[in-house]
Amino acid sequence: MSTPILQSLIADRWVGTTASRALHSAINGRTVAQTHAESIDFGESLAYARGQALPALLKLTFQQRAAQLKALAAYLMEHKEGLYAISAHTGGTRADNWIDIEGGIGTLFAYASMGRRELPSSNIVHEGPAVALGREGQFLGSHVLVPKRGVAVHINAFNFPMWGMLEKFAPSFLAGMPCIVKPATATSYVAEACVRLIQQSGLLPAGALQLVIGGSGDLLDRLLETDVVTFTGSADTAAMLRVNKNLIARSIPFNAEADSLNCAILAPDVEPGDPEFELFVKEVAREMSAKAGQKCTAIRRAIVPARHIDALASQLRERLAKIKVGDPAVEGVRMGALASKEQQADVAARLAALSAGNEIVFGARDGFAPVGEGVEQGAFFAPTLLLCRDAFVNEAVHELEAFGPVSTLMPYEDFDQALALAAKGRGSLVGSVVTKTPSLAAEAVMHAGAFHGRILVLDRDAAKESTGHGSPMPALKHGGPGRAGGGEELGGIRAVKHYLQRCAVQGSPTMLSAITGEYQRGGKVQEDAIHPFRKHFEEIQIGDSLLTHRRTVSEADIVNFGGISGDYFYMHFDEIAAKDTQFGQRIAHGYFVLSAAAGLFVSPAPGPVLANYGLDTLRFVNPVAIGDTIQARLTCKRRIDRGNRPDQPPQGVVAWDVQVMNQRGELVASYDILTLVAKKAAA
Repeated sequence: MSTPILQSLIADRWVGTTASRALHSAINGRTVAQTHAESIDFGESLAYARGQALPALLKLTFQQRAAQLKALAAYLMEHKEGLYAISAHTGGTRADNWIDIEGGIGTLFAYASMGRRELPSSNIVHEGPAVALGREGQFLGSHVLVPKRGVAVHINAFNFPMWGMLEKFAPSFLAGMPCIVKPATATSYVAEACVRLIQQSGLLPAGALQLVIGGSGDLLDRLLETDVVTFTGSADTAAMLRVNKNLIARSIPFNAEADSLNCAILAPDVEPGDPEFELFVKEVAREMSAKAGQKCTAIRRAIVPARHIDALASQLRERLAKIKVGDPAVEGVRMGALASKEQQADVAARLAALSAGNEIVFGARDGFAPVGEGVEQGAFFAPTLLLCRDAFVNEAVHELEAFGPVSTLMPYEDFDQALALAAKGRGSLVGSVVTKTPSLAAEAVMHAGAFHGRILVLDRDAAKESTGHGSPMPALKHGGPGRAGGGEELGGIRAVKHYLQRCAVQGSPTMLSAITGEYQRGGKVQEDAIHPFRKHFEEIQIGDSLLTHRRTVSEADIVNFGGISGDYFYMHFDEIAAKDTQFGQRIAHGYFVLSAAAGLFVSPAPGPVLANYGLDTLRFVNPVAIGDTIQARLTCKRRIDRGNRPDQPPQGVVAWDVQVMNQRGELVASYDILTLVAKKAAA
């Protein structure tokens, strides 16, 4: 059987038929695939992305692109076993490859969900609220986020060829940017298999995702001001790429997520025998063995109280000795190989440098013997634990990273020393603090937060659900300061905003309403004979409004509401005490005003409004006294078309701006009501 030649997907066609570099199995050294020798025309690639993919993406709204992400995730999940089979060559166990494959697919699902919940049915995100820039309320200012109308170039690391690609692709696609992905060559066969499935699905516009196998050539030199570059990999490579002359000259955003010397701190309040002590041991051992230590988030420095150093070293030795290393196809194997022989040689060289002046607590001499056929040609490496007795003197442990199953224990005398050692990493993706004491956790975050992109505070309670030190989550930022790259990936909708352009907008309320897709108070409204709650979703327009009839608030209203709610707060019932307050008199319950306003604008008969599921931005602005007369204005503020889902009637979300005023025209209550509104029945 001939060795497959990997191909690049450029301008919606597969490029490459001539073999170039052989890529080998990390398990047994056999050739898995070959890269192609043909050079790539990046001018053609970028022209296709700008001319074909970008217009197609921008014909879709955020909501529609979110729906496509969800469909794509479901499609990939159906075909995941083929991806597992290919990923086996990377040397990872099934659990390791689960992180890469299903973790990547899960990220697509997560961004699809966030997009549907948080983004509008348009291509403009309003970052409000608008602020008045004039005295009469007819000159406002606000901020909007719009698509950059450029291309996102993603350069990925070898350790997670699928997750690394999809966690960047998801937010950039949601933002409406076509992507050009350049995976690390060593494991590019996994990325290519995934991209083939994506193209096979037919779910994305042509050119929305292009794949580069091999070198990136002059790609960065051809980028424009509207483009974005994201990078994951070594700090040295990030430093080289970010000073590309074209990127600097055109101020092209460059986001780097670099390998870092992440740490875990065992706080001084934890003693052997505590659940937290065992949690620390498990976390360090897991981060050394998962993916054979090839994680940008892996624990490289384990910072522990000096009095516990021997007990901790002993427990880690016992745990590491139980880890069976070898071909993951062999039953019982819990740790596989490094990704390549080149990586094996690099880790060995780094370990040799790190070992100088330090003790090897556990390593290859402790019975390291990978199991499986042909493993002697594989890229296996022994889990290795070092002990640095004085980490304030030996700077190498804070400078050198062996990107494999290598970690260093370092003792401290007091907590200030522990935090100082953590800071010597000069910026990390993640740090963990294992403690029983909330005040120590607060102190750690206050100091270490400046040097870490994420901090896991682990105790026996969090451990019940914790995903662990090394697990980035789509809803939280992934990235860190300093040597960790200074950038951010993931982070929920924040990640999507990285691929959008922020623009300040000034104008009248009517103009800002049209621009933002949200009604701005003071803008023009439309009133007609049909009550807004009698309209189906498609019939409702931004600015549709209803000015209600009036209602005078009586003492009986206050008494009755107090009886129903059980709220007998003195301000509503004690006339003498109320006179001594800033209001000088009894006032109505705020929630009575809210309820009375609903009675003014609700249309009670069955109709298109399916449910009221919440209030936003509620404020009680001025008091309502006995004898005051209130009136409400209900105005359609924004609409979100959630599409048609098989599990519920076709519907959309409508947010209604509500203003409740008294007889003097003063605002007494202000809020948004969120409703689910049915669409018209299909003809």
